[in-house]
Amino acid sequence: MTKTRIPMTQRGYDKLRETLQYLKTTRREQISEYMGSAIADGDLRESAAYDEARMQQSENEARIIELEDQLERAQIIAEDASGGAGLGARVRVRDEKGKEHNFELVGTYEVDVLKGKISDASPIGQALSGARPGQTVTVQLPKGTAKFEVLDVSYS
Repeated sequence: MTKTRIPMTQRGYDKLRETLQYLKTTRREQISEYMGSAIADGDLRESAAYDEARMQQSENEARIIELEDQLERAQIIAEDASGGAGLGARVRVRDEKGKEHNFELVGTYEVDVLKGKISDASPIGQALSGARPGQTVTVQLPKGTAKFEVLDVSYS
């Protein structure tokens, strides 16, 4: 059975790899020290600290497995401005009220709305895909439609 590929930018791939390395080294060591401290405190049958350490260890190992799977299935998308906005593009737009917004189109596993990283599969991401400076795109949002004028598309 073929695993579904996960499109992502090189930056997103590198960030996942960095997080995986942290979880496998630093975080495992922290949990191990915490567990050792809990064991040294005595009776493990009634040790909330030991139970907490085991839960943290279990969550960390599950996250490691998840990241390894994502990295294995990753498909790095080349960043190319010739086709307009695409995965990895930074897009500056102006809404109908004249307010400017900056978005970065990223893969589903890279989304960070607070940093302006939106999925290329989101309504705004889909509307911006392929857009070039000077174009106006219309986006269907839950509260109605919105129009954005594309001011700039860059890959940096």
